[in-house]
Amino acid sequence: MKESISRALGGGFTEPVRDTLWGHIYLTPELKAITRSNVFIRLHRIAQLGPANFCYPGATHTRAAHSLGVYHLTRRMLSILCERGASEWLSFRGIRSMFCAALLHDAGHFPYAHSLKELPLSSHEELSGILMQSEPLSQMIEAAGGEPRISAAIVDNKIDAGGDIEILFYRKLLSGCLDPDKLDYLNRDARCCGVPYGAQDIDFIFSTLYPHVERGVDIISRGIPSVEAILFSKYMMYRSVYWHNSVRCATAMVKKALLAGLLENVLRPEDMYNLTDAGLLILMSRMTERGYSLFALGLRAYEGQFFSLAAEFPFDGVTWRGLSSITERPRYEGNLAAALSSETGIAINADQIIIDVPEPFRFETGLFVRGEDCTFDESTSFFAGKTAQICIKSLRVIRVFIDSIVYNNHETLFSKGVRAVFDSVANS
Repeated sequence: MKESISRALGGGFTEPVRDTLWGHIYLTPELKAITRSNVFIRLHRIAQLGPANFCYPGATHTRAAHSLGVYHLTRRMLSILCERGASEWLSFRGIRSMFCAALLHDAGHFPYAHSLKELPLSSHEELSGILMQSEPLSQMIEAAGGEPRISAAIVDNKIDAGGDIEILFYRKLLSGCLDPDKLDYLNRDARCCGVPYGAQDIDFIFSTLYPHVERGVDIISRGIPSVEAILFSKYMMYRSVYWHNSVRCATAMVKKALLAGLLENVLRPEDMYNLTDAGLLILMSRMTERGYSLFALGLRAYEGQFFSLAAEFPFDGVTWRGLSSITERPRYEGNLAAALSSETGIAINADQIIIDVPEPFRFETGLFVRGEDCTFDESTSFFAGKTAQICIKSLRVIRVFIDSIVYNNHETLFSKGVRAVFDSVANS
């Protein structure tokens, strides 16, 4: 391995941080300084799983803890890949830029889990890239041996990489089937929620990886079961934790309130950038005090006063394709409220209805399998073929939530008619 690569991976990492999941995580003094910046400190004030703690009380871990874990696994992964040939196309500056990118990949992340992700806002990757190229982070990244533009380009793939094979390689590492991001959040979220689904054998997974200058990483055939375990873990975590009914309801309530504020121009996108969980709560409280009553919906979510689940059924992206647009959903909710009022004789308005449609979801199965000389989709894996699509279809479920104040008093009437009324409204 080249001397500069050895220094990039192992020189000066004298600052330990104790992590619940990985034990000691070692930083250089310059990387540690980044974790003391205001940008990184904000991540300590954003819960990784938002409202999931209502269902899993241990889920109070933060974006900061996750970011440190991603950095730690990135360093471990790069060390192994460089021993196996990646050092031929990597550089000291590039590796240190990658470390900064891993540490700051969520720098622009929104509060309250993924409530704001679907709103008409800049992506958190874009916001992270902007922060990395701005002071004080840009100077800190340079002090850590990296280049701000490279770190930003690794995280935000909309930034032109100019054909730089090193940047493109790092992008493949940070976003894929076996990326450090996923390997950390599956393990960390499962540990904190107290569920058995997410635990992965990181040591064995890393032992099956080999670098490829264009594909990022390949696996050898004996690593197929590890990939299957990751894919099944992701499926189970979405089914049981990330898209739990209560989590979907809470995030949908916050999303509905904020979307209304954006569509009515009482909120600007900039109002929601760089917020913490507490900052979002303050924003919604102030908007409620100013007379925008729908923001009280978001406050109720923070207090655990969720709407009731009135109906759920698989998402048909063809029949109900109009529901895929979040800006169109309020119209459907208004129509559904009017139709339900007519059908049941119970007065209900659009503010008391939420149609929740999970965002598009995919399993990353594009890995190349050495030994079978094919992609993972074509391999001997159980997840090859249509299995992954079947799993995705079972996860993407439309849910109709109704204000519990109304629903609980008339549950029998609503439970009989919501699906039929929804079909007629959604197809109109």
